[in-house]
Amino acid sequence: MTKRNIVHIEIPTADAARSADFYKALFGWQIVTDEKMNYTMWEPAQGPGGGFSPLGEGVEAGDVMIYVDSADIEADLEQAEALGGKAVRPKTEIPGIGWFGMFTDPTGNTIALYTSKDPEYNK
Repeated sequence: MTKRNIVHIEIPTADAARSADFYKALFGWQIVTDEKMNYTMWEPAQGPGGGFSPLGEGVEAGDVMIYVDSADIEADLEQAEALGGKAVRPKTEIPGIGWFGMFTDPTGNTIALYTSKDPEYNK
């Protein structure tokens, strides 16, 4: 059984390097850039970390995305729809990392689900 914790948060940005500098100076977050994925991540001292998603098609300033731990993304997307939400992204692989999917709740908020490829992740 998954913990159902928030495991990742994405903050939209027009400039990942500038955002990284800002949040590092403001909060003391550790910053790591994955060159292969062209993705900059942040990690606080405690709690979930996240990354900076680039502004663009479907991502606007203010569209902060939370990712919730899921043992079965497809089942969670079906359950979200049964409860009045709508699946907006099917289970999709993040190469070498895991999988994600997305749904909107009945109000229209978009939430992402995440499953890690690392078998030690949920221990």
